[in-house]
Amino acid sequence: MGASDGVRVPWGPALLAALASVSWAFLAMVGIAALGLHLIGADGAGALGPMAAAATVLAVGGSVTPSGDVGVFGLEGAQARAAIDLAPLGVSLVGALLLGWLFVRSLRGAGAVIGRAELAARAGLVTVLFLLLLAGLTWVGNDTVTIDGATLVRRGLGTEHPEDTEHDLLSQLPEQLGDIADIGGGLLPDRLSDLVGAKASVGFTVAPGRSLLGGLVWVVAVLLLALLASRRTPLPRGGQALHRTVRPAVSALCGVLVLAVGAGLVAGVYAAVGDDHPGLVLGSALLGAPNGVWIGIPLGLFVPWYGRVSGALRHVLPDPVDDLLAGPGGDRITVGRLAELDGRVWLLVVASVLLVLAAGVLTAARTPVAGSRPLAFAGWCALRLGVVTALALPLLVGLTQVSAGASLSVLGFDAFGAGIELYGNAPLALALGALWGAAAGAVGALAAWSTGAAGRRAVALPLV
Repeated sequence: MGASDGVRVPWGPALLAALASVSWAFLAMVGIAALGLHLIGADGAGALGPMAAAATVLAVGGSVTPSGDVGVFGLEGAQARAAIDLAPLGVSLVGALLLGWLFVRSLRGAGAVIGRAELAARAGLVTVLFLLLLAGLTWVGNDTVTIDGATLVRRGLGTEHPEDTEHDLLSQLPEQLGDIADIGGGLLPDRLSDLVGAKASVGFTVAPGRSLLGGLVWVVAVLLLALLASRRTPLPRGGQALHRTVRPAVSALCGVLVLAVGAGLVAGVYAAVGDDHPGLVLGSALLGAPNGVWIGIPLGLFVPWYGRVSGALRHVLPDPVDDLLAGPGGDRITVGRLAELDGRVWLLVVASVLLVLAAGVLTAARTPVAGSRPLAFAGWCALRLGVVTALALPLLVGLTQVSAGASLSVLGFDAFGAGIELYGNAPLALALGALWGAAAGAVGALAAWSTGAAGRRAVALPLV
């Protein structure tokens, strides 16, 4: 029974529901992280368990710091340490969908109206249990990887044959290097000889404090978004206005964003079929499909991005973005500049516009008409979707920004001296989100009205 009638909060059922929600969410996230890392071959460089734990922590707003003794490779001080700000949103999305769905389902047993005390208690239990499990992952998500210098030199000489010994490798240096080998009185071959015999212990460490703070923000945001997007979940007394005005637009936009990720996954599976390394493609899609899709949507709506990339991390970017950012100072990324390299990029604009228009039609179908005239109805839909899109587009920009200086091996990826930064223009995303959302809301409402679909999918909460 709910607390809306002065009855006590049902702590027993609330605790069981919170345990189920958090447990299933973490099982799904760790499972997807482990599967994705295995498919891309990351477990070949270290233990899969700690890697999956670290990836899950990153997915919920945590922080992972690579560190180690790599002075023999010429990296000292700050070069050998870097923080990774890159969330595998495939893991995040699975956890958010499952946690949010189970949370709102647990609220439906409260009746037509849920008391504020019960809602706060249920959300609080989920948050506390989530942070407890996250604290466990911060303890598990630490590992050490040993990098063999001989392997690096073999790759540098263009040979991958294990039978090449250190002597075989060094005997090729004077011939392959030519006059360069005489630099410093012939010390270069000696230095490479030291490199061949070097073994460096490097690893990755989860930052507990920052990770728990990020996890707190993540779980609160997921629960709030789930409550706003679920149109059949009871609200506290007085929440009818929120249900009529906010929920149709939020549920519509969330629905099309998840649908876009599904399309991205399908594209990843299709690409894997004809690829020489299908596991790498599938694993990348599992971990990062939302990253790519949710970067593409703001970009297709003309939100500019800025970035730079160096070293081996250039290869993680799709074509033609990698070519645009190949310069030492990075560059500004817009649809127009990418289209100069590949004209098919204009299809991204078409897809993004259709996506927002679909959100406009869904908003109109889920908004009660309540005797409104067509133009007034279109105006209200435009206002509501405009506000929601204005908030959502900067959120996508923030979620998908990338900052990583990978001066050593972390999570199975060797990238000495590499780095990547990618971030969007959040203020412009807010302005463009308002314009695109308002336009799509108005057009979608008029289209829905003309076809008789306006208000047909509206859900009315019982009045108590």
